[in-house]
Amino acid sequence: MVEAFLSDAWFDELNVRLDASELVTLPEGASACDVAFDLTDVPTTFTPALTLSITSSRAHVTPGHGAHADVTLQLSYDDAAALVTGRLDSTAALRNGRVKVRGDVNMLIPLASWLQAVFV
Repeated sequence: MVEAFLSDAWFDELNVRLDASELVTLPEGASACDVAFDLTDVPTTFTPALTLSITSSRAHVTPGHGAHADVTLQLSYDDAAALVTGRLDSTAALRNGRVKVRGDVNMLIPLASWLQAVFV
């Protein structure tokens, strides 16, 4: 991604990529869901949250915390930026307590690698 993480242009660019991507095919065992990302220490010019809505045929990301999120991930802005650029592995981040999970964590298990591929 060339655009600044969490900028309006970043959201636009990511959604264009998602719309054109084959990544929207969910992995086996995964189900449609909304995953909210609540970020700490976010620069004041950006929204402190985003929601990834996943269906069987589409993925779309929007600024803000979705009202009906099935799972919420809380992490720092720096860790989120490192995840979306591939500098931080999602499994390692979870294992090291850098990501806090609220909601049905079992929904994330079949999506772990897929989620990282979506953002990188």
